[in-house]
Amino acid sequence: MKTYKKIISILAILVLAMIPIKGHAAGTMSDIPAKSKTEIDYLINNKVITGYPDQTFRPNNNVTREEAATMIGRAIGLDGTKRTTSFADVKASSFGSGYIQSAVEAGIITGYEDKTFRPTNKITRGEMAYLLTKAFKLKETSNVSFKDVIMTSNQGIVINQMVTGGLSNGYPDGTFKPTNNISREEFSLMVARGMNEDFRVSSEAKPLGVKYVNATSLNVRKGPDTSYAAIGYLKSGDKVTVYSIANNWAYITNGSLTGYVSATYLSDAPPVVQPPTDPQDPTPPVTGKHVITIDAGHGGKDPGSSGNGLVEKDITLAVSLKVQKKLEAAGIKVVMTRTGDTYPTLQQRINIGVNAKADTFVSIHANKFGSESANGTESYYNTKAALSPRAEASKQLATFIQKRLVKALGTTDRGVKTADYQVITYNPLPAALIELGFLSNKSDASKLGSDNYQNLAAQAIVDGIKDYYNWKDKQ
Repeated sequence: MKTYKKIISILAILVLAMIPIKGHAAGTMSDIPAKSKTEIDYLINNKVITGYPDQTFRPNNNVTREEAATMIGRAIGLDGTKRTTSFADVKASSFGSGYIQSAVEAGIITGYEDKTFRPTNKITRGEMAYLLTKAFKLKETSNVSFKDVIMTSNQGIVINQMVTGGLSNGYPDGTFKPTNNISREEFSLMVARGMNEDFRVSSEAKPLGVKYVNATSLNVRKGPDTSYAAIGYLKSGDKVTVYSIANNWAYITNGSLTGYVSATYLSDAPPVVQPPTDPQDPTPPVTGKHVITIDAGHGGKDPGSSGNGLVEKDITLAVSLKVQKKLEAAGIKVVMTRTGDTYPTLQQRINIGVNAKADTFVSIHANKFGSESANGTESYYNTKAALSPRAEASKQLATFIQKRLVKALGTTDRGVKTADYQVITYNPLPAALIELGFLSNKSDASKLGSDNYQNLAAQAIVDGIKDYYNWKDKQ
Protein backbone atom coordinates (compact mmCIF):
# COMPACT_ATOMS: atom_id res chain seq x y z
CA MET A 1 0.00 0.00 0.00
CA LYS A 2 2.82 2.35 0.94
CA THR A 3 4.57 1.52 -2.34
CA TYR A 4 1.38 2.31 -4.27
CA LYS A 5 0.98 5.71 -2.57
CA LYS A 6 4.61 6.51 -3.30
CA ILE A 7 4.15 5.76 -7.01
CA ILE A 8 1.01 7.95 -7.11
CA SER A 9 2.88 10.82 -5.49
CA ILE A 10 5.72 10.61 -7.99
CA LEU A 11 3.27 10.62 -10.90
CA ALA A 12 1.51 13.66 -9.47
CA ILE A 13 4.79 15.57 -9.24
CA LEU A 14 5.66 14.70 -12.84
CA VAL A 15 2.26 15.93 -14.03
CA LEU A 16 2.60 19.21 -12.14
CA ALA A 17 6.07 19.76 -13.57
CA MET A 18 4.59 19.72 -17.06
CA ILE A 19 2.02 22.41 -16.27
CA PRO A 20 3.39 25.89 -17.10
CA ILE A 21 3.42 28.18 -14.09
CA LYS A 22 2.58 31.82 -14.80
CA GLY A 23 5.72 34.00 -14.75
CA HIS A 24 7.05 37.17 -16.37
CA ALA A 25 6.98 35.93 -19.93
CA ALA A 26 6.80 38.36 -22.83
CA GLY A 27 3.49 40.14 -22.97
CA THR A 28 2.47 39.46 -19.35
CA MET A 29 3.70 42.76 -17.87
CA SER A 30 0.92 45.29 -17.77
CA ASP A 31 2.87 48.54 -18.18
CA ILE A 32 5.23 47.95 -21.11
CA PRO A 33 4.93 51.04 -23.38
CA ALA A 34 3.45 50.13 -26.76
CA LYS A 35 6.18 51.96 -28.69
CA SER A 36 8.90 49.87 -27.01
CA LYS A 37 7.04 46.55 -26.66
CA THR A 38 8.85 44.69 -29.44
CA GLU A 39 12.32 45.42 -28.08
CA ILE A 40 11.38 44.81 -24.43
CA ASP A 41 9.62 41.53 -25.27
CA TYR A 42 12.80 40.52 -27.10
CA LEU A 43 14.84 41.11 -23.95
CA ILE A 44 12.34 39.23 -21.78
CA ASN A 45 12.35 36.23 -24.11
CA ASN A 46 16.15 36.24 -24.05
CA LYS A 47 16.13 36.41 -20.23
CA VAL A 48 17.95 39.74 -20.17
CA ILE A 49 15.31 41.48 -18.06
CA THR A 50 12.60 40.37 -15.67
CA GLY A 51 9.74 42.30 -14.24
CA TYR A 52 8.74 42.96 -10.66
CA PRO A 53 6.76 40.49 -8.48
CA ASP A 54 3.55 42.38 -9.24
CA GLN A 55 4.09 41.68 -12.96
CA THR A 56 5.00 45.27 -13.83
CA PHE A 57 7.95 46.57 -15.82
CA ARG A 58 8.04 50.11 -14.36
CA PRO A 59 9.53 51.70 -17.49
CA ASN A 60 10.15 55.10 -15.90
CA ASN A 61 12.22 53.79 -12.99
CA ASN A 62 15.87 54.81 -13.14
CA VAL A 63 18.46 52.09 -13.66
CA THR A 64 21.15 51.53 -11.03
CA ARG A 65 24.74 50.73 -11.90
CA GLU A 66 24.31 47.16 -10.63
CA GLU A 67 21.15 46.66 -12.70
CA ALA A 68 22.93 48.02 -15.79
CA ALA A 69 25.88 45.67 -15.33
CA THR A 70 23.50 42.74 -14.87
CA MET A 71 21.49 43.52 -18.00
CA ILE A 72 24.61 43.96 -20.11
CA GLY A 73 26.14 40.81 -18.66
CA ARG A 74 23.07 38.77 -19.60
CA ALA A 75 22.92 40.40 -23.03
CA ILE A 76 26.45 39.42 -24.03
CA GLY A 77 26.56 36.11 -22.17
CA LEU A 78 28.89 36.85 -19.27
CA ASP A 79 29.16 34.53 -16.27
CA GLY A 80 26.63 35.67 -13.68
CA THR A 81 27.64 33.27 -10.90
CA LYS A 82 27.65 35.24 -7.65
CA ARG A 83 31.15 35.68 -6.29
CA THR A 84 33.65 38.04 -4.70
CA THR A 85 34.33 41.15 -6.79
CA SER A 86 37.12 43.69 -7.16
CA PHE A 87 35.02 46.29 -5.35
CA ALA A 88 34.71 46.64 -1.58
CA ASP A 89 31.14 47.91 -1.88
CA VAL A 90 29.83 44.95 -3.93
CA LYS A 91 29.17 41.93 -1.73
CA ALA A 92 29.50 38.43 -3.11
CA SER A 93 25.86 37.85 -2.20
CA SER A 94 24.64 40.81 -4.29
CA PHE A 95 22.41 39.78 -7.20
CA GLY A 96 24.75 41.32 -9.78
CA SER A 97 28.13 40.43 -8.26
CA GLY A 98 28.92 37.77 -10.85
CA TYR A 99 28.09 39.97 -13.82
CA ILE A 100 29.96 42.93 -12.31
CA GLN A 101 33.13 40.88 -11.82
CA SER A 102 32.84 39.32 -15.27
CA ALA A 103 32.46 42.79 -16.78
CA VAL A 104 35.60 43.90 -14.95
CA GLU A 105 37.52 40.94 -16.33
CA ALA A 106 36.21 41.70 -19.83
CA GLY A 107 37.41 45.32 -19.59
CA ILE A 108 33.88 46.74 -19.72
CA ILE A 109 33.80 48.12 -16.16
CA THR A 110 36.57 49.90 -14.28
CA GLY A 111 34.77 51.50 -11.33
CA TYR A 112 35.87 54.67 -9.58
CA GLU A 113 39.32 55.86 -8.55
CA ASP A 114 38.63 54.95 -4.91
CA LYS A 115 38.13 51.32 -6.02
CA THR A 116 34.38 51.37 -5.46
CA PHE A 117 31.59 50.56 -7.90
CA ARG A 118 28.69 52.36 -6.14
CA PRO A 119 26.19 49.72 -7.25
CA THR A 120 23.07 51.52 -6.02
CA ASN A 121 23.91 54.82 -7.74
CA LYS A 122 21.71 55.70 -10.69
CA ILE A 123 23.59 55.39 -13.97
CA THR A 124 23.66 58.44 -16.25
CA ARG A 125 23.25 58.48 -20.01
CA GLY A 126 26.90 59.45 -20.36
CA GLU A 127 28.10 56.54 -18.20
CA MET A 128 25.79 54.24 -20.11
CA ALA A 129 27.54 55.20 -23.36
CA TYR A 130 30.88 53.96 -21.99
CA LEU A 131 29.36 50.61 -20.99
CA LEU A 132 27.47 49.98 -24.21
CA THR A 133 30.31 50.89 -26.58
CA LYS A 134 32.65 48.50 -24.76
CA ALA A 135 30.06 45.73 -24.37
CA PHE A 136 29.02 45.76 -28.03
CA LYS A 137 32.46 46.77 -29.38
CA LEU A 138 31.29 49.90 -31.16
CA LYS A 139 34.23 51.80 -32.66
CA GLU A 140 32.99 53.64 -35.75
CA THR A 141 32.31 57.38 -35.56
CA SER A 142 30.56 59.86 -37.83
CA ASN A 143 29.73 63.56 -37.91
CA VAL A 144 26.93 63.34 -35.35
CA SER A 145 26.76 66.16 -32.83
CA PHE A 146 24.70 67.29 -29.86
CA LYS A 147 24.38 70.79 -28.45
CA ASP A 148 25.17 69.67 -24.90
CA VAL A 149 28.12 67.35 -25.67
CA ILE A 150 31.71 68.27 -26.49
CA MET A 151 32.04 65.79 -29.30
CA THR A 152 35.85 65.75 -29.24
CA SER A 153 36.00 64.87 -25.51
CA ASN A 154 36.38 61.27 -24.30
CA GLN A 155 32.69 61.16 -23.41
CA GLY A 156 31.77 62.78 -26.73
CA ILE A 157 33.69 60.10 -28.62
CA VAL A 158 31.89 57.17 -26.94
CA ILE A 159 28.53 58.90 -27.39
CA ASN A 160 29.42 59.33 -31.07
CA GLN A 161 30.35 55.64 -31.32
CA MET A 162 27.10 54.58 -29.67
CA VAL A 163 24.97 56.83 -31.86
CA THR A 164 26.87 55.90 -35.02
CA GLY A 165 26.33 52.25 -34.06
CA GLY A 166 22.56 52.84 -34.05
CA LEU A 167 21.90 52.33 -30.32
CA SER A 168 20.55 55.86 -29.78
CA ASN A 169 19.89 59.05 -31.69
CA GLY A 170 19.49 61.56 -28.88
CA TYR A 171 16.51 63.85 -28.34
CA PRO A 172 14.49 65.81 -30.91
CA ASP A 173 15.83 69.13 -29.59
CA GLY A 174 19.38 68.19 -30.62
CA THR A 175 20.58 67.30 -27.13
CA PHE A 176 21.83 64.04 -25.64
CA LYS A 177 21.46 64.93 -21.93
CA PRO A 178 24.55 62.97 -20.81
CA THR A 179 24.13 63.86 -17.13
CA ASN A 180 20.51 62.69 -16.93
CA ASN A 181 19.69 59.37 -15.29
CA ILE A 182 18.50 56.70 -17.69
CA SER A 183 15.14 54.94 -17.38
CA ARG A 184 14.50 51.21 -17.64
CA GLU A 185 12.70 51.77 -20.93
CA GLU A 186 15.54 53.81 -22.49
CA PHE A 187 18.22 51.40 -21.33
CA SER A 188 16.26 48.38 -22.52
CA LEU A 189 15.89 49.87 -25.99
CA MET A 190 19.63 50.46 -26.26
CA VAL A 191 20.54 46.98 -25.04
CA ALA A 192 18.07 45.41 -27.48
CA ARG A 193 19.59 47.42 -30.33
CA GLY A 194 23.03 46.25 -29.29
CA MET A 195 21.91 42.62 -29.40
CA ASN A 196 19.82 42.78 -32.58
CA GLU A 197 20.73 44.99 -35.54
CA ASP A 198 17.11 44.91 -36.74
CA PHE A 199 16.22 47.27 -33.88
CA ARG A 200 18.93 49.83 -34.57
CA VAL A 201 18.08 53.43 -35.41
CA SER A 202 19.50 55.81 -38.00
CA SER A 203 22.49 57.87 -36.92
CA GLU A 204 22.70 60.01 -40.03
CA ALA A 205 23.97 63.45 -39.09
CA LYS A 206 21.98 66.28 -40.63
CA PRO A 207 24.18 69.36 -41.13
CA LEU A 208 22.74 72.79 -40.50
CA GLY A 209 24.37 74.04 -43.66
CA VAL A 210 27.56 75.36 -45.21
CA LYS A 211 29.38 78.51 -44.12
CA TYR A 212 32.61 80.33 -44.97
CA VAL A 213 35.44 81.63 -42.81
CA ASN A 214 35.61 85.43 -42.80
CA ALA A 215 38.74 85.80 -40.63
CA THR A 216 42.34 85.72 -41.78
CA SER A 217 43.09 82.74 -39.57
CA LEU A 218 40.53 80.88 -37.46
CA ASN A 219 41.57 78.27 -34.91
CA VAL A 220 39.70 74.97 -34.83
CA ARG A 221 39.56 73.86 -31.20
CA LYS A 222 38.97 70.64 -29.34
CA GLY A 223 36.07 72.15 -27.40
CA PRO A 224 33.71 75.15 -27.52
CA ASP A 225 35.89 77.72 -25.75
CA THR A 226 39.27 79.40 -26.18
CA SER A 227 40.56 77.42 -23.19
CA TYR A 228 40.59 74.29 -25.38
CA ALA A 229 43.69 73.53 -27.44
CA ALA A 230 43.74 74.37 -31.14
CA ILE A 231 43.86 71.25 -33.31
CA GLY A 232 44.13 73.08 -36.63
CA TYR A 233 43.23 76.32 -38.33
CA LEU A 234 41.23 77.63 -41.27
CA LYS A 235 41.94 80.46 -43.69
CA SER A 236 39.73 83.23 -44.98
CA GLY A 237 37.24 81.84 -47.50
CA ASP A 238 37.53 78.22 -46.34
CA LYS A 239 34.25 76.32 -46.64
CA VAL A 240 32.97 74.39 -43.60
CA THR A 241 29.99 72.16 -42.91
CA VAL A 242 28.22 73.15 -39.68
CA TYR A 243 26.47 70.48 -37.61
CA SER A 244 25.50 72.46 -34.53
CA ILE A 245 25.84 75.91 -32.96
CA ALA A 246 25.59 76.54 -29.22
CA ASN A 247 26.76 79.57 -27.22
CA ASN A 248 28.20 81.06 -30.43
CA TRP A 249 30.47 78.04 -31.03
CA ALA A 250 29.97 75.94 -34.14
CA TYR A 251 30.82 72.25 -34.47
CA ILE A 252 32.21 71.94 -37.99
CA THR A 253 34.07 69.78 -40.45
CA ASN A 254 36.48 70.81 -43.17
CA GLY A 255 37.86 67.76 -44.93
CA SER A 256 39.36 65.58 -42.21
CA LEU A 257 39.45 68.47 -39.72
CA THR A 258 36.64 68.31 -37.16
CA GLY A 259 36.18 70.58 -34.15
CA TYR A 260 34.79 73.84 -32.81
CA VAL A 261 35.16 77.38 -34.13
CA SER A 262 33.74 80.73 -33.10
CA ALA A 263 30.54 81.26 -35.09
CA THR A 264 31.28 85.00 -35.16
CA TYR A 265 33.77 84.37 -37.96
CA LEU A 266 31.51 82.30 -40.18
CA SER A 267 29.44 83.81 -43.00
CA ASP A 268 26.80 82.52 -45.36
CA ALA A 269 28.85 83.61 -48.37
CA PRO A 270 32.59 83.77 -49.12
CA PRO A 271 34.20 87.04 -48.02
CA VAL A 272 34.58 89.65 -50.74
CA VAL A 273 38.19 90.63 -51.31
CA GLN A 274 38.35 94.41 -51.29
CA PRO A 275 40.84 95.97 -53.72
CA PRO A 276 43.36 98.23 -52.02
CA THR A 277 42.39 101.89 -52.01
CA ASP A 278 44.65 104.89 -52.26
CA PRO A 279 45.19 106.44 -48.84
CA GLN A 280 43.37 109.74 -48.36
CA ASP A 281 46.24 111.13 -46.32
CA PRO A 282 49.41 109.71 -47.89
CA THR A 283 52.70 110.02 -46.09
CA PRO A 284 55.77 111.28 -47.90
CA PRO A 285 58.45 108.67 -48.56
CA VAL A 286 61.08 108.14 -45.90
CA THR A 287 64.37 109.60 -47.08
CA GLY A 288 66.93 108.17 -44.64
CA LYS A 289 68.05 104.58 -44.13
CA HIS A 290 66.22 103.03 -41.21
CA VAL A 291 66.07 99.67 -39.44
CA ILE A 292 63.04 98.91 -37.27
CA THR A 293 62.19 96.01 -34.98
CA ILE A 294 58.59 94.78 -35.15
CA ASP A 295 57.59 92.67 -32.17
CA ALA A 296 54.51 90.43 -32.48
CA GLY A 297 53.42 90.20 -28.85
CA HIS A 298 53.28 86.87 -27.01
CA GLY A 299 53.58 83.61 -28.99
CA GLY A 300 54.32 79.94 -28.43
CA LYS A 301 53.54 78.91 -24.86
CA ASP A 302 52.22 82.41 -24.12
CA PRO A 303 48.88 82.90 -25.90
CA GLY A 304 48.25 86.35 -24.44
CA SER A 305 44.63 87.38 -24.00
CA SER A 306 41.65 85.84 -25.76
CA GLY A 307 38.01 86.53 -26.46
CA ASN A 308 35.25 86.05 -29.02
CA GLY A 309 37.10 83.10 -30.52
CA LEU A 310 40.35 85.01 -31.07
CA VAL A 311 43.74 84.56 -29.39
CA GLU A 312 46.10 87.51 -29.04
CA LYS A 313 49.27 85.77 -30.22
CA ASP A 314 47.56 84.88 -33.53
CA ILE A 315 46.28 88.41 -34.15
CA THR A 316 49.57 90.11 -33.30
CA LEU A 317 51.51 87.81 -35.61
CA ALA A 318 49.06 88.25 -38.50
CA VAL A 319 49.21 92.06 -38.26
CA SER A 320 52.98 92.15 -37.67
CA LEU A 321 53.69 90.09 -40.78
CA LYS A 322 51.57 92.48 -42.83
CA VAL A 323 53.45 95.43 -41.30
CA GLN A 324 56.76 93.79 -42.22
CA LYS A 325 55.72 93.34 -45.84
CA LYS A 326 54.48 96.92 -46.20
CA LEU A 327 57.55 98.47 -44.52
CA GLU A 328 59.93 96.48 -46.70
CA ALA A 329 57.99 97.60 -49.77
CA ALA A 330 58.64 101.17 -48.59
CA GLY A 331 62.38 100.51 -48.41
CA ILE A 332 62.63 100.20 -44.62
CA LYS A 333 64.62 97.28 -43.24
CA VAL A 334 62.60 95.20 -40.78
CA VAL A 335 63.82 92.88 -38.04
CA MET A 336 61.12 90.59 -36.62
CA THR A 337 61.22 89.20 -33.07
CA ARG A 338 59.19 86.24 -34.32
CA THR A 339 57.68 85.11 -37.62
CA GLY A 340 55.92 82.00 -36.31
CA ASP A 341 54.32 80.61 -33.18
CA THR A 342 57.44 80.89 -31.02
CA TYR A 343 58.14 82.55 -27.69
CA PRO A 344 61.21 84.79 -27.38
CA THR A 345 61.53 86.12 -23.83
CA LEU A 346 60.95 89.83 -23.29
CA GLN A 347 64.68 90.44 -22.91
CA GLN A 348 65.40 88.41 -26.04
CA ARG A 349 63.00 90.64 -27.97
CA ILE A 350 64.93 93.72 -26.86
CA ASN A 351 68.25 92.06 -27.68
CA ILE A 352 67.07 91.15 -31.19
CA GLY A 353 66.53 94.82 -31.96
CA VAL A 354 69.74 96.03 -30.35
CA ASN A 355 71.90 93.36 -32.00
CA ALA A 356 70.40 94.17 -35.41
CA LYS A 357 71.34 97.84 -34.87
CA ALA A 358 67.69 98.86 -35.20
CA ASP A 359 66.83 102.50 -34.54
CA THR A 360 63.19 101.94 -33.46
CA PHE A 361 61.10 99.26 -31.73
CA VAL A 362 57.32 98.70 -32.06
CA SER A 363 55.52 95.98 -30.09
CA ILE A 364 52.04 95.01 -31.31
CA HIS A 365 49.37 93.68 -28.93
CA ALA A 366 45.61 93.23 -28.44
CA ASN A 367 43.74 94.07 -25.26
CA LYS A 368 41.23 92.40 -22.95
CA PHE A 369 39.08 93.49 -20.01
CA GLY A 370 36.62 91.78 -17.67
CA SER A 371 33.74 93.84 -19.03
CA GLU A 372 32.74 93.60 -22.69
CA SER A 373 32.07 97.34 -22.72
CA ALA A 374 35.78 98.24 -22.73
CA ASN A 375 36.84 99.04 -26.29
CA GLY A 376 39.21 101.06 -28.40
CA THR A 377 42.84 101.57 -29.35
CA GLU A 378 45.64 102.83 -27.12
CA SER A 379 49.41 103.24 -27.39
CA TYR A 380 52.13 103.27 -24.75
CA TYR A 381 55.62 104.65 -24.27
CA ASN A 382 57.88 104.85 -21.21
CA THR A 383 59.11 107.99 -19.45
CA LYS A 384 62.23 106.48 -17.88
CA ALA A 385 64.83 109.25 -18.16
CA ALA A 386 61.95 111.57 -19.06
CA LEU A 387 64.10 114.40 -20.38
CA SER A 388 66.13 112.14 -22.66
CA PRO A 389 65.83 112.24 -26.46
CA ARG A 390 64.79 108.56 -26.34
CA ALA A 391 61.77 109.33 -24.15
CA GLU A 392 60.62 112.15 -26.43
CA ALA A 393 61.15 110.01 -29.52
CA SER A 394 59.15 107.16 -27.96
CA LYS A 395 56.29 109.53 -27.20
CA GLN A 396 56.25 110.84 -30.77
CA LEU A 397 56.37 107.29 -32.17
CA ALA A 398 53.39 106.18 -30.06
CA THR A 399 51.47 109.35 -30.91
CA PHE A 400 51.95 109.10 -34.67
CA ILE A 401 50.87 105.43 -34.72
CA GLN A 402 47.88 106.04 -32.42
CA LYS A 403 46.50 108.81 -34.65
CA ARG A 404 46.78 106.67 -37.77
CA LEU A 405 45.19 103.58 -36.16
CA VAL A 406 42.17 105.37 -34.73
CA LYS A 407 41.46 107.02 -38.07
CA ALA A 408 41.88 103.81 -40.08
CA LEU A 409 39.99 101.43 -37.80
CA GLY A 410 37.26 103.74 -36.55
CA THR A 411 37.89 102.57 -33.00
CA THR A 412 37.57 104.60 -29.81
CA ASP A 413 40.65 106.74 -29.16
CA ARG A 414 41.87 105.71 -25.71
CA GLY A 415 44.91 107.92 -26.07
CA VAL A 416 48.67 107.73 -25.72
CA LYS A 417 49.76 106.68 -22.24
CA THR A 418 52.83 105.86 -20.21
CA ALA A 419 53.49 102.39 -18.77
CA ASP A 420 56.32 100.21 -17.48
CA TYR A 421 56.06 97.28 -19.89
CA GLN A 422 59.48 95.62 -20.06
CA VAL A 423 59.95 95.81 -23.83
CA ILE A 424 59.56 99.60 -23.75
CA THR A 425 60.99 100.37 -20.29
CA TYR A 426 64.32 98.55 -20.52
CA ASN A 427 64.79 99.13 -24.23
CA PRO A 428 67.58 101.55 -25.25
CA LEU A 429 65.75 102.20 -28.53
CA PRO A 430 62.82 104.57 -29.00
CA ALA A 431 59.94 102.16 -28.38
CA ALA A 432 56.15 102.04 -28.43
CA LEU A 433 53.67 99.33 -27.47
CA ILE A 434 50.40 99.31 -29.39
CA GLU A 435 47.09 97.84 -28.18
CA LEU A 436 45.04 97.46 -31.37
CA GLY A 437 41.68 96.83 -29.69
CA PHE A 438 39.86 94.66 -27.17
CA LEU A 439 39.34 90.97 -27.92
CA SER A 440 36.75 90.98 -25.14
CA ASN A 441 34.63 93.51 -27.05
CA LYS A 442 32.55 92.03 -29.86
CA SER A 443 32.89 95.05 -32.16
CA ASP A 444 36.65 95.37 -31.74
CA ALA A 445 37.11 91.61 -32.05
CA SER A 446 35.11 91.44 -35.27
CA LYS A 447 37.54 93.96 -36.76
CA LEU A 448 40.69 92.32 -35.43
CA GLY A 449 39.60 88.95 -36.78
CA SER A 450 38.92 90.38 -40.24
CA ASP A 451 41.61 90.21 -42.90
CA ASN A 452 40.45 93.55 -44.28
CA TYR A 453 40.80 95.32 -40.92
CA GLN A 454 44.12 93.63 -40.23
CA ASN A 455 45.38 95.14 -43.47
CA LEU A 456 44.01 98.53 -42.44
CA ALA A 457 45.71 98.24 -39.05
CA ALA A 458 49.00 97.23 -40.65
CA GLN A 459 48.89 100.13 -43.10
CA ALA A 460 48.06 102.56 -40.28
CA ILE A 461 51.03 101.34 -38.23
CA VAL A 462 53.29 101.69 -41.27
CA ASP A 463 52.00 105.20 -41.96
CA GLY A 464 52.54 106.13 -38.32
CA ILE A 465 56.10 104.81 -38.47
CA LYS A 466 56.72 106.83 -41.65
CA ASP A 467 55.32 109.93 -39.92
CA TYR A 468 57.73 109.32 -37.06
CA TYR A 469 60.75 108.82 -39.32
CA ASN A 470 59.94 112.00 -41.25
CA TRP A 471 59.71 113.88 -37.96
CA LYS A 472 62.90 112.26 -36.68
CA ASP A 473 64.89 112.96 -39.84
CA LYS A 474 64.14 116.68 -39.49
CA GLN A 475 65.48 116.86 -35.94
